[in-house]
Amino acid sequence: METWEFGRTVRRWRDRVAPEAVGVPVGRRRRAAGLRREELAGLAGISADYLTRLEQGRATTPSAQVVESLARALRLSDPDRDLLFRLAGHAAPGPDVVPSRIPPSVQRLLDRLSHTPVVVYDASWTLVLANAPYDALMGETTSLRGLDRNAVWRNVTRMPSRVVHTEREQAEHEARLVADLRTTASRYPADRALRRLISALAAGSPRFTELWDADAPPAADASRRKTVDHPAVGPITLDCDTLFVVLDDLRVTVYTAEPGTEDADRLALAVVLGTQTVPS
Repeated sequence: METWEFGRTVRRWRDRVAPEAVGVPVGRRRRAAGLRREELAGLAGISADYLTRLEQGRATTPSAQVVESLARALRLSDPDRDLLFRLAGHAAPGPDVVPSRIPPSVQRLLDRLSHTPVVVYDASWTLVLANAPYDALMGETTSLRGLDRNAVWRNVTRMPSRVVHTEREQAEHEARLVADLRTTASRYPADRALRRLISALAAGSPRFTELWDADAPPAADASRRKTVDHPAVGPITLDCDTLFVVLDDLRVTVYTAEPGTEDADRLALAVVLGTQTVPS
């Protein structure tokens, strides 16, 4: 198979995606029927330059993560998704691998929450998708790479975060994440990427090793409320609900505020400030 067939296929499928079907606004002067290259790159969380090189055959070894991101952004059916993996030289993920696919039913749910901060993680707590309001609230996620995309790593290593936790709340949050990851490891013992993640966590964080070896179960999540210290609008106290998509083993976290409150006003302002475009 020609090494550039992957890129040609992506270009062909990009041309057939209606922008409004994936939440891309369409202006009056738009000529292209499908997605522009920079639009697909933004939806997939990769650079437009890298997508250009893929489509032109100058980059021929995309990672499985990139392939999954493109398949999700293109809203591919299962057979087309599997074909894209094969064209990239990867085996399509099977039942013994942590799934990161967002099925159409969940995608429709996310589309209906397009003005609400939402983030999706797989069962290893690796970032799958963050929408624009989430980035506006929590900070941009598209540049995150490698371990920085994993919520367990970001928490046990105490990476900077806009979420305000007391020391006890942070410790309990870390314990819950690690306990869930331990359960995931028992469900997917053949997943090599998951084993590499756990090894990297153990090597890079004594706190992770301590929690991984702990016998006591983590404390129950006593509160769904979280305070986010936004750099432009100040502290916002929000309801934070994590929904588990059982069949697809996804974690969908949604941030909302009670209508009519100052927190709701601050959240709306943070989203506007973070998503508005400045005319050129």
